[in-house]
Amino acid sequence: MISSPEVRIVEPISRASGAVCLPGSKSISNRALLLSALADSSTELVNCLDAEDTRVMLDALRGLGVKTVQYKTELHVQGCSGSFTEREASLFVGNAGTAFRSLTAVLAFSGGRYQLDGVARMRERPIADLVDALNRIGARISYLGATGFPPLLIAPAHSLSGDRVVIKADVSSQFLSGLLMSAPLIAPDHGLRISVDGPLISEPYVELTLSLMKHFGVSVTREANDYVVPKARYRSPGMFLVEGDASSASYFLALGAIGGGPVRVEGVGRDSEQGDVQFADALSQMGALITFGEQYVEARGPSTGQFRALDLDCNHIPDAAMTLAMVALFADAPSTLRNIGSWRVKETDRIAAMATELRKVGATVDAGADWIRIAPPEHWREATIDTYDDHRMAMCFSLAAAGGVRVHIRNPQCVAKTFPDYFDRFAALVRQ
Repeated sequence: MISSPEVRIVEPISRASGAVCLPGSKSISNRALLLSALADSSTELVNCLDAEDTRVMLDALRGLGVKTVQYKTELHVQGCSGSFTEREASLFVGNAGTAFRSLTAVLAFSGGRYQLDGVARMRERPIADLVDALNRIGARISYLGATGFPPLLIAPAHSLSGDRVVIKADVSSQFLSGLLMSAPLIAPDHGLRISVDGPLISEPYVELTLSLMKHFGVSVTREANDYVVPKARYRSPGMFLVEGDASSASYFLALGAIGGGPVRVEGVGRDSEQGDVQFADALSQMGALITFGEQYVEARGPSTGQFRALDLDCNHIPDAAMTLAMVALFADAPSTLRNIGSWRVKETDRIAAMATELRKVGATVDAGADWIRIAPPEHWREATIDTYDDHRMAMCFSLAAAGGVRVHIRNPQCVAKTFPDYFDRFAALVRQ
């Protein structure tokens, strides 16, 4: 059977092995793009991801007057020293949460008038916790549609009131990350204290933000649930290398495990600052054989030939946890993934979407507000998978073909959000 632009057919997989060089991390790329734009001079970004999420960030920065030049695998960004030249703009950022949330925070006190919008799904993704926090300290942000959701109108506001801001970060860590990245530019002379009200979701992504800020010359002090950010200007590191995407690595590591392997992912290793590298540890708990190097991770199938079921708090790996749901199809008993409430407000309601599509291939699935329980299929079924315009749904369900059935994936082009040539890379590793 032949795939079409509307449906990608993945034939049953008998074995998978080989190596794949990862594209640049989306999470790092979009943070590095913004910080490079805010820095004091030009930055050369190497291995910056070239995909929809980074293109909309680049387009937005260019709309704010930031000059960029692409040269082969290098992207040169001319910093604006914290002050965008364009004081009025309408910016469209698709469905890129990292771009929307961080730009909202950075533009709040930039002295300009801006409209921020995205695709229909972005208009369903909550942003009230960030907007409320910014408005409480003097920002002038209003909603152009439903209260609590994009699109936004940001009116000129030049300085903040007070030296402390309180924010909730139990819906998305991107709210806190955006506020942190904007803070050095608006902090009073003695610094700005950011206090997290309640639980913090996806904390490794916040740690990644702090690490990127440090690379660009700003060190943040953490005191329990508070972050103290100094008044400072971002300084370009000159050259910054974007490491491979640890979230994307999860699909290939899982493929190596369920397909026998070995499959090696290159571009991310044992010392990665990305939280999703911990996916390899969870895969190991299920029985996969994992090897770490400085710049690679390799996965093989279990020595026993059988995966163990898993019951795991996935707060630290929300994106890669979707891949664990696929590996759970091959386990010896039902697996439960907990603390995944953030799935509900991603590119789609991922808990509902995963439950629906996993049942199509034969799994028995139960789900709640922030958990999902997956019992492996007694009998695998060939299935047509709806992807909900969610790149991770498409990439995840390519793995179901290792169950010995053909998988038809609708709208496979949605992987362009973070990994445009995913299916080609995937096909190069498998024997069918």
